[in-house]
Amino acid sequence: MSVVVDENIDRLLKATSRSFYLSLQILPGQIRDQVGLLYLLARVADTIADTGEESNLLLTSLEKYRKAVSNESSAIDLGDIASLQADPSESDLLLSVNEVIEAFGRVGSTDRDVMLECLLTIISGQRLDIERFGTRGSSILSLKNDDEMDDYTYRVAGSVGEFWTRISMSHLVFHGQDPEEMLRLGIRFGKALQLINILRDIPSDLNIGRCYIPSVRLADLGMNVSDLKSKHSMEKFRPLYTEYLNLACKYLDSAGDYISLIPRQYRRLRISCMLPVIIGWRTIRLMRQQNVLDREESIKVDRKQVASILLKTRLASRFSSYESRLMRSEREMAQ
Repeated sequence: MSVVVDENIDRLLKATSRSFYLSLQILPGQIRDQVGLLYLLARVADTIADTGEESNLLLTSLEKYRKAVSNESSAIDLGDIASLQADPSESDLLLSVNEVIEAFGRVGSTDRDVMLECLLTIISGQRLDIERFGTRGSSILSLKNDDEMDDYTYRVAGSVGEFWTRISMSHLVFHGQDPEEMLRLGIRFGKALQLINILRDIPSDLNIGRCYIPSVRLADLGMNVSDLKSKHSMEKFRPLYTEYLNLACKYLDSAGDYISLIPRQYRRLRISCMLPVIIGWRTIRLMRQQNVLDREESIKVDRKQVASILLKTRLASRFSSYESRLMRSEREMAQ
């Protein structure tokens, strides 16, 4: 397999996300380094924001990081945040942050500008997270309304779909495609994946005092954030939960439209897009069947299924009729 950027960056990518690394290896070589590097840069911000520590320290660390990637300061030390990580791979990433930033500095200026725009949007989303939810504690805070949820999903994921589109269209030949339409669909693609994460991770987010289900929408059901801590609340919560699952499906439909616009000659790009879409549909199917508020239930597409999906997407990238049947079948099972 090809090394992404260099051996150290490749090592960090393998350690921090095995599933993403799988998709990364499939990508066309012209955009693989940029996508892999942006993932690590964004992962640094995400790790800082998710550290259970006093919010001023997190905001200060995030600002130091923002200045470093914007070339407004020199090397930074995130050792204090690294020492608080339970996952050794995340600690290693924070301790290696200057090597990641140095690799970013070696990227061509045009690509670097596109990457930086996306990264700064993600950092702004992480900053908002810290400001809204503060330090982990016994109280649980939530987003207020759907506008806040939509803004959050754009900042941390929709912007990545935007970046993915821009970097692909600047290095690969897209004859006849409308760039604005591709960007619109790319944003919805990113939002789909983040919304699925939100709907799957409700119990774990509640554990750290965060609820991304808007309080106004819960109030409409006569519920509050604390009700989501009980698995017995699922029946009452189900109508709203289903509404959000249906929204995620609509976003995934846009992702399917996005894939259909990728020229068939770029098989690797199509595969790397089909893989998360099908995993997303299967995750939605599980979420419809199970009680997401029951902490004992695991909602996850296992590795065996992922391997099977990968084989199917490789075949689908060769035969358009099979691709259509596969995507339609997976979508129908998620409804």
